[in-house]
Amino acid sequence: MVTYFKFWLRMFETAFTGNLKYYLWIGCLGVLVTFGILAYLNQFVQGFVVTNLSNHVSWGAYIANFTYLVGVAAAAVLLVFPSYIYHQQELKEVVLMGELLAVSAMLMCLLFIFVDLGRPDHFWHIVPLIGLLNFPTSILAWDVVVLNVYLLLNLHIPGYLLYQRYLGKIPMGKHYLPFVYLSIAWAISIHTVTAFLYVGLGGRPYWNTAILAPRFLISAFAGGPAILLIIFYYIRKYTALQVAPSVPAYLKTIMTYTLTANLFLFGCEIYKEFYSQTVHAASMIYLLFGLHGHRMLVGYIWAAILMELFALIILFTPRFRNQWKTLRIACVFIIVGIWIEKGMGLLIPGFVPSSLGDIVEYAPSLNEFFVCLGIWAFGALVFTLMAKVAISIETGKLAFQSK
Repeated sequence: MVTYFKFWLRMFETAFTGNLKYYLWIGCLGVLVTFGILAYLNQFVQGFVVTNLSNHVSWGAYIANFTYLVGVAAAAVLLVFPSYIYHQQELKEVVLMGELLAVSAMLMCLLFIFVDLGRPDHFWHIVPLIGLLNFPTSILAWDVVVLNVYLLLNLHIPGYLLYQRYLGKIPMGKHYLPFVYLSIAWAISIHTVTAFLYVGLGGRPYWNTAILAPRFLISAFAGGPAILLIIFYYIRKYTALQVAPSVPAYLKTIMTYTLTANLFLFGCEIYKEFYSQTVHAASMIYLLFGLHGHRMLVGYIWAAILMELFALIILFTPRFRNQWKTLRIACVFIIVGIWIEKGMGLLIPGFVPSSLGDIVEYAPSLNEFFVCLGIWAFGALVFTLMAKVAISIETGKLAFQSK
């Protein structure tokens, strides 16, 4: 017990110890988190009047970010599966970073749900035994279960492995491998259930498509590697943790295939909507070309499509994909492009036009922007602190010292 307590103390000490650049980074993130807290307190006091949400558009930037981050969390399986199932050693060296990214993403998901509830006391409605979770009849109840279980899985696996390495012991497979196998299936389930939340709303025909869950997963497996590539670049640049060249090569290959598939599936959706020429195509028309003079999303979605196409050109060109200067542009374009397409580009057209034919456009308010920025900064801060500790243990800088 004393050893475990000292382990936590040394983790905290390691997490908040670094050079000037490290302090500036976590300091900047701390400031952004503070802005987010202040914005949320303003929303808590004033109510949703400080947002641009309404009866016509009841989901906005918060749920858009939630949807995107569920995919980021699910993308950890791209490292977990080959590391633990096929025992690829070069990926095993960095798989913990993917799992810690999943933990950070899941915490951000829960925070976005928290701020979207309006009041914290609304949470009791979905707490088992206290509220009415309505499990298993409610898809929302399934989402609550799969997200929280996935968070616990990704806390246990790296937590156990890091503690054993800190002690200098060999991890016992029976204590973590069953949870690894479960987490692989669970990673698919979290994004599938999130997609089902949309598909199950019969009054929103724009979301009623059987390929929405595959689109969610494919886009997650394109955006997730893009984030991991950026993370691994800076880990290799600023830390002693070795990232084998085969790791970025593997992620680039996955990213190339999945981004291509993502654009293909999006094209299938466009064909289905426009070829049938039914009244349900109004949402897609609004998204791509505007509807009755309302064009708020047109510039964004075309920018997203062009960014993804430009990123695909870089990935298919060996001279560009093998240079970090051009590859990082592709990574940023993929991250932003998929966020637009999968976030606001998917969410808002589902509400426009409304079931009564009204066209009410939505853009996040300044208050919503700062809340979102604060949550993203919190996620980056949590990942930074966890990664700092994990890298210190992996490289042997943080280890158990017996008397």
